[in-house]
Amino acid sequence: MECLNRDQVSFFHDNGYLALPGHLSNDIVAQARQEIDRLSGHADDIDESDDLIDLEESHTRAAPRIRRLKRPDLQSEFFRSLMLSDHILGLARDLIGPDIRMHTAKLNMKKAQYGAPVQWHQDFAFYPHTNDDVIAIGIVFDDMDLENGPLQVFPGSHKGPILDHHSGGVFAGSVDLAAENYDLDDAVSLTGPAGTVTVHHARTLHGSALNTSNRDRQMLFYEMMAADAFPIMGAMTRFDSIADYDSLMLCGKTTLQPRLENVPIRIPQPQPARAGSIYEIQAGQSAPAYATLEKMKAET
Repeated sequence: MECLNRDQVSFFHDNGYLALPGHLSNDIVAQARQEIDRLSGHADDIDESDDLIDLEESHTRAAPRIRRLKRPDLQSEFFRSLMLSDHILGLARDLIGPDIRMHTAKLNMKKAQYGAPVQWHQDFAFYPHTNDDVIAIGIVFDDMDLENGPLQVFPGSHKGPILDHHSGGVFAGSVDLAAENYDLDDAVSLTGPAGTVTVHHARTLHGSALNTSNRDRQMLFYEMMAADAFPIMGAMTRFDSIADYDSLMLCGKTTLQPRLENVPIRIPQPQPARAGSIYEIQAGQSAPAYATLEKMKAET
């Protein structure tokens, strides 16, 4: 074990998540906030989302509103170095072994008073693989409590099926909780101070509400998997060539032998007309659990 003890590893395998308050230092948090401010400046010059930034529906150049920084590891040497640090990869190695491949990275901004919700979903519904040693490591750069849209999970849901993420016959990237017999009262909120790190299994059902508080909740996710997990045809995983796939190795050795396990899979097809970020995909859900800012305004 590099970062975790055996009780923590056992808890993760039983419940599908971990929350580690104070895992990162105040210095790392401060540097991250400076980088976020630097990367956010790009929003002043654009009217629509692009390859770097995903904008809120209410964004204007006069009042920039960002809901996601895309691939911060490619935009910032700091965020790439953090991803490759033992603070992060040590957790992954403790949970899924020494050979780790990256899937993607994203920084969900969830700014004060308007930060967009992420509807309930399982990551594995977006990118099914040959085995489910697939995790997401989250880093919180602001204090996260019940008021500002914390990450929420359903404990043990990673041991069940991949739920229906379709709406009207089209992949909508989110789950109708009522139809799947889930009660929000059973969800656990992963709260903690800035520097808290979370880990959730790719099959764990999770989401986060609109931030209606006067405080930010900026959270970075590094998504990764065991090197012998290969995408299933129809998954939303970019895989142009084996050289391209091997370039995503973060540590350990690559392989040409996928590990096949009996894991539940649904193919995220057909894709919606707007198949960009998760926010665009989830716009097609007819029964969202969390209200959006636009819906709240319409109701008032």
